[in-house]
Amino acid sequence: MPARPPRRPAAPLRPCASGFTLVEVLVALFVLAVMTGMAWQGLDSVMRGREVTAAHTDRLLRLQSVLTQWEADLAQAVDTQAVPAVSFDGANLRITRLQGGEVRLVVWSLRGGQLLRWAAAATHDAELLQEAWMRSQQLLGDEPGTLVALRGVAGWQMYFFDLSSSAWRNAQSSGDLQDGATPPPPAGGEGQRPTGSARESMPDGARLLLTFAPGVADADGAGSVTRDVRLLHP
Repeated sequence: MPARPPRRPAAPLRPCASGFTLVEVLVALFVLAVMTGMAWQGLDSVMRGREVTAAHTDRLLRLQSVLTQWEADLAQAVDTQAVPAVSFDGANLRITRLQGGEVRLVVWSLRGGQLLRWAAAATHDAELLQEAWMRSQQLLGDEPGTLVALRGVAGWQMYFFDLSSSAWRNAQSSGDLQDGATPPPPAGGEGQRPTGSARESMPDGARLLLTFAPGVADADGAGSVTRDVRLLHP
């Protein structure tokens, strides 16, 4: 038998290579912190963008809902001969509208940057309608049935359209008189007494101009919105 070669002695174990130095660890932590900060800024920007978009969408839907309700009130306006069908005094827009076979007095008003809507009980009694009209002269904005339709409104203006003149006029100026009516009383007379011989004809159209407060824009990003409505004479 041939002799086996002698075994070589096992190489001694070498110590493991040294780990990361303190400087390397600090650099790695610094890079990680920078990347985390950049990621957080991006996420925060996305969240803020979503909040702005959601707020803009909510306001758009709210404005559309308010204008739709305003148009519906005017589209159902009716001249009862007991009180003016449509009247604007600069602070309040009063409309007598048909609803379910009865008549309801609706008042739109602007108070403290808020566009409010108040509605009286529907009735077919002329005296009750006149009482509601007189009561509407003393509205404070916190009566039962008052709804906050829109916030952030700085001002508003109303214009009426008359087919007889084919022109728009300020809603606070005198319009066409009904046949046999005498000239209207001084400013403020109509608000104190809704009945009488001095009566204006119902206008053929109405225009609403809303102006928003600084920092508040309408659906298109503008500082105001205009909406026209044709009034039907049944």
